[in-house]
Amino acid sequence: MLYLIILLPFLGFIFSLIFGRLLGKGALLITTTNIFLAFILSLCIFKPFLNTYLINILFLLPWFCMDTMDIYWAMYIDSLTVIMLLVVTFISMLVHLYSISYMSEDPHKPRFMSYLSLFTFFMLILVTANNFLHMFVGWEGVGVSSYLLINFWFTRIQANKSAIKAMLLNRVGDFFLLLAIFLIYYCFETLDYLIVFATAENFNNFKCLIGFFDIKIIDLICLFLLFGAMGKSAQLGLHTWLPDAMEGPTPVSALIHAATMVTAGIFLIVRCSYLFENTSFVLFIMAVIGALTAFFGASTGVLQNDIKKIIAYSTCSQLGYMLFSCGLSNYHIAFFHLYNHAFFKALLFLGAGSVIHAALDEQDIRKMGGFLHSLKFSYVCFIIGSLALTGFPFLTGFYSKDLILEMAMTTQTTIGYFCFYLGVLVAFLTAFYSSRIIFLVFLSRPNANKMVFKYLHEGSWELKTALFMLAILSIFIGFFSSDLFVGLGTDYWQTAIFIQNFRSFHSDVEFLPIFYKLLPLGYSLLGIYLAFLLYNYNTVLFFSIKSKAWFYPLYTFFIKKWYIDRLYNRFISQNILSFSLKNAYMDVDRGLLEKFGPFGISKNIYSLFNMFGIGVKENFHMSFYNFFILLITLSILSFISVYFENFYFLFLSFLGMSIIFYSEK
Repeated sequence: MLYLIILLPFLGFIFSLIFGRLLGKGALLITTTNIFLAFILSLCIFKPFLNTYLINILFLLPWFCMDTMDIYWAMYIDSLTVIMLLVVTFISMLVHLYSISYMSEDPHKPRFMSYLSLFTFFMLILVTANNFLHMFVGWEGVGVSSYLLINFWFTRIQANKSAIKAMLLNRVGDFFLLLAIFLIYYCFETLDYLIVFATAENFNNFKCLIGFFDIKIIDLICLFLLFGAMGKSAQLGLHTWLPDAMEGPTPVSALIHAATMVTAGIFLIVRCSYLFENTSFVLFIMAVIGALTAFFGASTGVLQNDIKKIIAYSTCSQLGYMLFSCGLSNYHIAFFHLYNHAFFKALLFLGAGSVIHAALDEQDIRKMGGFLHSLKFSYVCFIIGSLALTGFPFLTGFYSKDLILEMAMTTQTTIGYFCFYLGVLVAFLTAFYSSRIIFLVFLSRPNANKMVFKYLHEGSWELKTALFMLAILSIFIGFFSSDLFVGLGTDYWQTAIFIQNFRSFHSDVEFLPIFYKLLPLGYSLLGIYLAFLLYNYNTVLFFSIKSKAWFYPLYTFFIKKWYIDRLYNRFISQNILSFSLKNAYMDVDRGLLEKFGPFGISKNIYSLFNMFGIGVKENFHMSFYNFFILLITLSILSFISVYFENFYFLFLSFLGMSIIFYSEK
């Protein structure tokens, strides 16, 4: 059963890629059915993990064996893995179903569905891995699949740029993750989760000298793991690929942002809680980066005009919530928010796709307005998703987002207070830009082309079914699962997540003053009211504020995304390109390699032969590549003849050399 969960998406990928053109829409149905079956199987294995300390390790086959390390293809199944299997397969199933309608006019829809299945397959490889190397295979596979999906419309230059950007920035994080894996093997002499996590505390006092600094090796490992997670989960500094990934089709955005790629970094940190709990230094850095990322995403999303990019920056902001929650040792709450976030964020992206599809592929919210009468179902779904995102009481986001902030306040530390107050400000901004989308798209005066209103309509039943299921879950799933995941006394996480006793403040939340519990809600309501005031009631006030001299630098700073992209281009990209042109290309490629490589050697031989009156073809250098290969082969034969004192090989070598020279005459 567990094998089939991973195998079914892969079979869907192979089948759709090879036979997609022959079957047409049948390939779409097969890939969707395979993901649906994988979801059903995930549901079947969920029940045995309730209220049990069950850990299953299923060995598939050996990968490679060395003297000190044996790596197996194996599946590590615990309570954490089971939840990820449910989330990934369910969201992927709905995205597949949604894509049947959304991509119906695209001639390459079988290829698109095959890429979606491949993406799901590698994500399942990642979450079920038994060791760090196995996990890294899924980690890289997700990166490659995201490149294919973002660049699906490869005839668009911007899609090419965005895909390359996503690939390069993820490679930065992957480099640090590789360093972490090397250090783990150096310390623990194994890469298996169970052994590493069980013995992590024993290496707490091991140090290494780096320059003039004596650093704990466990700190170094966790720091590299954090940098790796930052790349995949788009934290501040390595986030710039995430909004640009919106160049792909909308179902891709929903799959990447809701349940798969961006959550991989958070999943890695939660999985490695046994390591992170031994380093207060890295936890502090994690909390600071997470809080700043949350504020960055919210402050930038406020002024964006592309509907998909606003939701993308919202994802960046919510990932910041999850990260600083992990930095405060609240891994189970961070994962609970990851779980809840998958449903309402997928709802928002697919709802945005419904609007874009109906508006003839228009994504600028300033060119919409008055869509309420024609898109009532999409409007209701957008309302539900936005309220869940803002943490409105008794919707899904309320049970995890508010708990993250309350736990931050309960720590009674400086970093906890910093995360709490910045998180409250982020809640205000989140409510503002969520309401801004609703007012400008559905409630404001029509500002779209007349042709848009002529063809404005809801999507097919596949599209509506996906939105309806996500809307229901965005309302109820947080309430029904809160006691299981974060309730007082719950033992669901068992050995999957480890928290030091002195860092556990869950019971203290009950005694937190009511003022701090209601503060995020109050700021969220203020954000909704301000958006209503500026965009639906008194628009003149907004333009008067915007025209103020003091507001312009602030507006420019946020609309330019804190100038981070410009700084990267100015100080990193341009310098690298300049170095590549002047040094790598001109000096090395066109210089040393041309002079001392095959072309240069052949040219020198040609000149040398002419000096001695030996006639050689003028295009001798064109065949010198073959000559070079034969020369290496004959050199090896000569070495063998000398080493074994068998001059028969030496004779063959000289004979071959003579044949080559005379054949070139």
